[in-house]
Amino acid sequence: MPKLPIGLWVEQIVAWAQVNLEGLFDFITLIIEVLVTRIETVFLTVHPLIILALVFILLWSLANPKVAIGTAIGLYLIYNMELWEASIQTLALVLAATALALLLGVPLGILTARSNLAHKLIMPLLDFMQTMPAFVYLIPAVLFFGLGQVPGLFATVVFAMPPTIRLTGLGIRQVPAQLVEASDAFGSTEWQKLTKVQIPLALPTIMAGINQCIMLSLSMVVIAAMIGAGGLGDEVLAGISRLDIAKGFEGGLAIVIMAIILDRVTQSFGERHR
Repeated sequence: MPKLPIGLWVEQIVAWAQVNLEGLFDFITLIIEVLVTRIETVFLTVHPLIILALVFILLWSLANPKVAIGTAIGLYLIYNMELWEASIQTLALVLAATALALLLGVPLGILTARSNLAHKLIMPLLDFMQTMPAFVYLIPAVLFFGLGQVPGLFATVVFAMPPTIRLTGLGIRQVPAQLVEASDAFGSTEWQKLTKVQIPLALPTIMAGINQCIMLSLSMVVIAAMIGAGGLGDEVLAGISRLDIAKGFEGGLAIVIMAIILDRVTQSFGERHR
């Protein structure tokens, strides 16, 4: 049998998008650059020790003392290793990617929970997004957006969004039917039922999806650095290219510290709500 030219079809679609959607890609690039730059500016214009103290106080009051103390120790270690600026670049990338993934993923998750047709159509697409090697996303990202933080963020969003959609839909589907029926009996509109019953009860599961989204975003840091995203991924890549164990280990350790901090903070907020 003749070989199906699947790769050629995809290449033609990408080429068509490059020519006909250039304005859209420029607009997306502008929004992402502004968002990432604003986050970096907020954290880099203030002394690291002041940020450390503010984060410690905030987490002590909103989360719990253990999380606050562990976060303070981790941030000070990053500062002591002189990786603060690279860490802020990585944090800005992760926060921007998470925000965009939530902006797209939560509504799609709600749609999959409320429509069986949408669920059947979107789930195979999520399987594709999660199982496709992350390096493959870099090819169209570079073609659409060039090199830099924007294609890295684009690839990160595509890779990290599926858990948000899955767990949002799962959480809403698991809301007890009796509570939904009770809200219908009291004359709730669809919007009231969603915002006052389903989402609040599904929030712990949604928070788990946010947690997984953040972890997957961090796992893309080194891969995104290959196309100029910068941050801690550059430190790890530099260590690999030079066989510099110290540099590579310190960059990897900073990524681990950030992952643990973000994981514990999101878990703490989820448990607090529960």
